[in-house]
Amino acid sequence: MGVAGQVKIVLQLIFLPIPAKITTFTALIVKFLPIPAIRLKNNMQYISVSQFSQKHNLPERTVRNYCTLGKIKGAFLTGKTWNIPEDALLPEKGHKKKFSDNRLLNILKEQKDMKLKGGIYHRTQIDLTFSSNQIEGSRLSRDQTRFIFETNTINSTTESINVDDIIEATNHFRCIDLIIEKAKTKLTESFIKELHLLLKSGTSDSRRDWFKVGDYKKMPNEVGGNETCPPKEVHARMKGLLEHYHFKDKKTLEDIIDFHQKFECIHPFQDGNGRVGRLIMFKECLANNFIPLIIDEDLKMFYYRGLQEWDRTKGYLMDTCLTAQDNYKTILKYFEIDLE
Repeated sequence: MGVAGQVKIVLQLIFLPIPAKITTFTALIVKFLPIPAIRLKNNMQYISVSQFSQKHNLPERTVRNYCTLGKIKGAFLTGKTWNIPEDALLPEKGHKKKFSDNRLLNILKEQKDMKLKGGIYHRTQIDLTFSSNQIEGSRLSRDQTRFIFETNTINSTTESINVDDIIEATNHFRCIDLIIEKAKTKLTESFIKELHLLLKSGTSDSRRDWFKVGDYKKMPNEVGGNETCPPKEVHARMKGLLEHYHFKDKKTLEDIIDFHQKFECIHPFQDGNGRVGRLIMFKECLANNFIPLIIDEDLKMFYYRGLQEWDRTKGYLMDTCLTAQDNYKTILKYFEIDLE
């Protein structure tokens, strides 16, 4: 091997974490030192990141991250290519119980726990938070929303920004974490109230005596000029809605959308109903093994029309939600997550 090749290998070793450094160094000794007996004993078959990813049903980004952190025993770099022992196990495999039977939910949970940047969890946090808040009038741009999520700061701007927009974006990130953690749990009134409490805590609304954060509304309200459920009837209506929803053990996508539409008609909270409702819809898609959906600004008017016309024509809202679902499928395809 030439000097340049040796320097390259040394540089690779310097920037690897300790576990990966040891395995890579061992592999280099086996490969380059003239010790036939060691090479013979270490006659192990290696596979690529792509092959390991397919074998264990994981995104390639996650596998590379495991290798970089030294979490896959025996994995080593050759140039820029990871070599993984064919019989290597997943980190903590056999000791850690699988989170769910939903592959996407498992990936979201895993990337959330890893605090992985640039994956589907990261993208979902930004897209769902930006879109849902924008529909409700937030002035934050997508880049500003992303900046808040990634750095917990906001880039400088010449225009004034409503502090509530920043607080509600940050709170919405926490709501998404909650629906991932509790996706498998049964939907209840207490969980719905917990979402509202997370979303509205610390906002200017939370300082108003008549505004009940994390509890049902105390004053009548309307949405889009339409009357909603009177405050004194909210508890009974929500209880009935949940009982009807849980009557069927196996939910369809239409059942989830039907719940969403009826929830928005009840409008149980003083404010934040749309965002809480869309968070519930995302959670229930994960819970029932459906590809989730994000309603963005381009679908806003179709979405509102669908909510309005649901009792007469279900097709409007169903088509809008299916389009949103297709949009999310495109994102999954980019991240090489095949759920079919």
